[in-house]
Amino acid sequence: NIVPITSKKPGEMNLIVLLYDISEIRRLEKVRTDFVANASHELRTPVTALKGFAETLLDGAMEDPIILKQFLEIILAESTRLNLLVNDILELSKLEQRQVPLALQEVNISEAVLATFQLVDQKVKEKNMTLELVEKDFVTLHTDPNRLKQILANLINNAVVYTQAGGHITVTVERTAEQVRLHVADNGIGIPEADLGRVFERFYRVDRARSRNSGGTGLGLSIVKYLVENMNGTVTVASKQGKGTTFTVTLPL
Repeated sequence: NIVPITSKKPGEMNLIVLLYDISEIRRLEKVRTDFVANASHELRTPVTALKGFAETLLDGAMEDPIILKQFLEIILAESTRLNLLVNDILELSKLEQRQVPLALQEVNISEAVLATFQLVDQKVKEKNMTLELVEKDFVTLHTDPNRLKQILANLINNAVVYTQAGGHITVTVERTAEQVRLHVADNGIGIPEADLGRVFERFYRVDRARSRNSGGTGLGLSIVKYLVENMNGTVTVASKQGKGTTFTVTLPL
């Protein structure tokens, strides 16, 4: 914006020039637009499936008990996925607005990790994988145990999904004078370098087909990012394609 100011001297004109850097505003507008477009697409997929299979059943397919059972199982799976997606969108919205209160208490970090291992135990056995906890330091943290387990569950489950059968996942706990660091490392398929900067974006998927087949909503890492930030911490990722990925969560003691 340029604002002219008349000078006291005849014929002289002064100007006030105001420069606004709107790069961040434009970026946020694009993020919002992309979110609406991606959310619409993700929601449309299960809704279309539910509508299609329901119409087919009503058109006469329900008279065949085998087809009826098969279609009802698909409808149940799609409705479950739709429910997960809606819940994750609502959760993310609350986290972004910092509307999620933290129920703080002393938490043994290693115990939280072992409890999370139990949640993925069935998948780990099916893929003949191994889980390992490396406790470099004994650490207790004054935090919300449920939110901490939510962070761990998302990261460890991702590691299980994107690591081939027979793979190995290690969670390392260590501390410094003022921080605790949690490293969730796998020897799985890894993430291409070009995608590393975008993995925490909402609905961003490195491999869309595989992510959907695994039951993911594409919001897990976004939720992790906001949860960690709500705890005044940071989360980073390092990866080499074909060799594995390490997510590091740093929280203040």
